[in-house]
Amino acid sequence: MSRMKPVATPLLLGFESNDSILAQIARTNDGYPPYDIERLRKTGGDPDRLRITLAVAGFSESELEISLQANRLVVRGRQADRVDGDLLFRGIAARQFQRVFLLAEGMDVLGATLKNGLLSIDLVRPEPAQVVKKINISTAQ
Repeated sequence: MSRMKPVATPLLLGFESNDSILAQIARTNDGYPPYDIERLRKTGGDPDRLRITLAVAGFSESELEISLQANRLVVRGRQADRVDGDLLFRGIAARQFQRVFLLAEGMDVLGATLKNGLLSIDLVRPEPAQVVKKINISTAQ
């Protein structure tokens, strides 16, 4: 018996590669760090903007990395063990994370800021051009 894929419908053509991308994202996101995604209100003729905010308390700017790889926004954090004297109790562990967000075609990263332990990444989705293309029909003889 063949297995049905989540995007196996005859009306969605060309989305076959999304299955593997979604499976990979599900494996890499373990819930840490927590995040919010908000839609920013349009101002004037500006395109839609989104903001992803991650709670990264304890991470410095040099310990964070943001990259865009084939419509995947990857945020990584790597902390080195800190040796600050003789600890009597270690309750704050140095932790690493990788959080992956799948972006729609055409989305672009405007920038990122780190303030008060919150990393904010602003995204923009330009308005797609409405193009109508006429397809000619040829007759076979």
